[in-house]
Amino acid sequence: MTQGAGQGPEVERTATLRDFRVPAYVHESGPYVPHTQQGESAPPAEESYPEAYTPTQRDLPVINRGDTLQVPVEPAPAAPAAQPAAGPGPLFVVGDVHGYLDELMAALREQGLIDDAGQWCAGTTRLWFLGDFTDRGPDGIGVIDLVMRLSAEAAAAGGYCKALMGNHELLLLGAKRFGDTPVNSGAGTATFQAAWLLNGGQKTDMDRLQDHHLQWMARLDALEEVDGYLLVHSDTTAYLDYGDSIEAVNDTVRERLTRNDADECWDLFRKLTKRFSFRDEGGADAVRSLLDTYGGTRIVHGHSPIPYLLGEVGSEDGEESNDPVVEGPHVYAEGLAIAMDGGVTMAGKLLVRQLPLEH
Repeated sequence: MTQGAGQGPEVERTATLRDFRVPAYVHESGPYVPHTQQGESAPPAEESYPEAYTPTQRDLPVINRGDTLQVPVEPAPAAPAAQPAAGPGPLFVVGDVHGYLDELMAALREQGLIDDAGQWCAGTTRLWFLGDFTDRGPDGIGVIDLVMRLSAEAAAAGGYCKALMGNHELLLLGAKRFGDTPVNSGAGTATFQAAWLLNGGQKTDMDRLQDHHLQWMARLDALEEVDGYLLVHSDTTAYLDYGDSIEAVNDTVRERLTRNDADECWDLFRKLTKRFSFRDEGGADAVRSLLDTYGGTRIVHGHSPIPYLLGEVGSEDGEESNDPVVEGPHVYAEGLAIAMDGGVTMAGKLLVRQLPLEH
């Protein structure tokens, strides 16, 4: 969940979560649904879902300290993105989508990147998705289909729409390829199938997953540098394990996936699931280690929800607190890092923003 650096306007609170004991936002290690007190059950969803859709992060409480905040998503139509007289078009980035196709369409319309019919209308604009298209939300395959279509439409208009590989793309690939094949997790036996389900895997996505989706995901780059911004999915230095240049890292990741070895793919997933490398003391130095190796002057990432980066989610002692409200990207690590996961899966905001952020 990403979150703005400051407190936003008043928002409508959801029901209190104080009676629920819920694990933190983690991968690999536990279920993604809340544990209730003995004898209680999680509250039913207020709306009907497609058959085989498992309500997860957006539908069930996920924070074990205080209340979450519901941020209304009612984007107003916007004019198409302004086009420069010459040279490349404006640069936009998109945070984690996690299957929330309707919210993505609304955010893209709000920024003038697609029209009311959902078609690319931004000319030479350059659009980068930072990964994590599926899991937890109801229509991950619909999100991938949209990104693939917009890629073709943007290229035809002289711009582009590109995407990075997130850890959930690795997770879905692994679940499809390896299923219940045991892998060496470092903490006992694990399987991609079990990890995928624990982290919001949706049966409807798996049922609709086709070869061209798998091929598209397996070919995604792990990182890229654009206009001085180093774009990555995860806030980790683990990329350094795969090469000392952008080209080397991207080639190594693709080679690992091509070899189709379950343990190698698991190790890749595990490393690119790490987070918070830029958040605490020494975070700015961690960012610099990536910038010095791969280029760029600032890093832009998704993966870690902004309220967790801020360390301001709820209250440890159970008292009322002013929880942070997602209004935009979070700039931190001495101004070197820009976090883009607005936390759409946790009643937050799906962020689509132009760089530089001052625009």
